[in-house]
Amino acid sequence: MAEPSTAKPATSPAKPRSETSETIRFLLKLAIIVWLFRSFVFAPFSIPSESMLPRLLIGDYLFISKWNYGYSRWSMPFGVPPVSGRLFGSVPARGDTVVFRSKGEDDHDVIKRVIGLPGDTIQMRRGQLFLNGQAIAKQRIADFVVPLSPNFDQRHCEAEFVAPAPEGATCRIPRFRETLPGGRSYEVLDQRYIPDADDTQVFTVPAGNVFLMGDNRDDSADSRFPSADEALPGQPQGMGFIPLERVQGKAVIIFWSTDGSANWLLPWTWVTAARWDRIGGGFD
Repeated sequence: MAEPSTAKPATSPAKPRSETSETIRFLLKLAIIVWLFRSFVFAPFSIPSESMLPRLLIGDYLFISKWNYGYSRWSMPFGVPPVSGRLFGSVPARGDTVVFRSKGEDDHDVIKRVIGLPGDTIQMRRGQLFLNGQAIAKQRIADFVVPLSPNFDQRHCEAEFVAPAPEGATCRIPRFRETLPGGRSYEVLDQRYIPDADDTQVFTVPAGNVFLMGDNRDDSADSRFPSADEALPGQPQGMGFIPLERVQGKAVIIFWSTDGSANWLLPWTWVTAARWDRIGGGFD
């Protein structure tokens, strides 16, 4: 009598993955990791304008931390997915430098300083900041001096502030130190009297919003001015009040800075264009 066969059925060998599919899998995993890191931990931000002088120069690159004020759709790159509300939400402190998403159809990332919290009143009188009816200390200090460069040329510095120097022309702008209640202080620039910016109505910050201003008080479209969809014809436009859910994160450290003179085809100019003394600078 024949014994039953114990041979195992033949199995086909596993189909090897192609090099292309492995590369795609790796890139997808990398993209997910980068998306998670940018959304929930740190994200880079570059300074495109002079509105936060003297603290931030055009050509500065910094990291913002994403966990300080909670998470919303604007914590995610490009605001995707479009979820509503905030998770683990908290209110910034007065004086924090924050990145937020502006309102309107041309919404984009912007950086300003938090001046007013929900319920606060803010007003400018002859260039003096008043918070909850009390004048904020404003002390004249040494002029802000920055060399003229491709990233900060004479278009950014009015002729009356250009000063010759042995190493090249510089821009010298009147500088002041403001000190908020509780002792938080920062530097601001104030070149001249501008009625719409230096004499304002009394603003009362609504619940769930903050009032933001640029440190370069004469060159910042901020909460002193209504947003484009709120402004009347002929009225200067700014940001208006910013909802807390649009605040993305807090500025923490400058990781690179360039004066704009580098040529990407000439690697040695990447070194000469760097503003090394600015790298590593933090925020109070």
